[in-house]
Amino acid sequence: MGLDPYCLFLILFFYIFKEDFIDMNTATAAILTKFIQGIHPLAAKEMDALLQPWQEITVKRKTILTAAGETERYTYFVLDGVQRAFYLGDDNKEATIVFTYPPSFSGVADSFLTQTPSLYFLETLTASSLLRISHDAVLLLMDTYPAIQKLFFTATAHALKGTLYRQIELQCYTNEEKFRTLMQRSPHLLNLVPHKYIASYLGIDATNFSKLLGTVRI
Repeated sequence: MGLDPYCLFLILFFYIFKEDFIDMNTATAAILTKFIQGIHPLAAKEMDALLQPWQEITVKRKTILTAAGETERYTYFVLDGVQRAFYLGDDNKEATIVFTYPPSFSGVADSFLTQTPSLYFLETLTASSLLRISHDAVLLLMDTYPAIQKLFFTATAHALKGTLYRQIELQCYTNEEKFRTLMQRSPHLLNLVPHKYIASYLGIDATNFSKLLGTVRI
């Protein structure tokens, strides 16, 4: 007896679009623990509780993790690879908002925190290995452990501080200052990310970005 066509379709769909899920091992847990303790120290019991809900996934390059119009369900922790969030205008022009890479959090933060539809896309630029935790799991942890609530408050405060400082860079820095600042902070992006995305992130015309590559010593 052959498979029902609808069943066959479902099998093919999940085979093509599935994400690879991996149980978090000890080494991965140690990486996340070190990063979190650097933001806000947690006691062993609190850290154990926080580690439990995270799920490790591997995804291919150019995978859309969150699309504009969707509500972000996860906060990610980057183990490997580079991702970017970008805005797509009515003229189909892309504006790169942020790059994420290890070790750091990723995701569409405002959509995750407010549980409202995202204005942005989040995609992988390279094959990526990520940990993720759901919004429901975060709320439960914060309701149960005040220290974990303080952790997420502190992490959000750091993200807001970085966002506001980036506005200074975009509005007050010259093109060369923007370029030098990025190269001091994240020089590895030049070898991993298409330069058009970096130019967009810096708010620099692609032609001017090429000139900076040729004239500015890094």
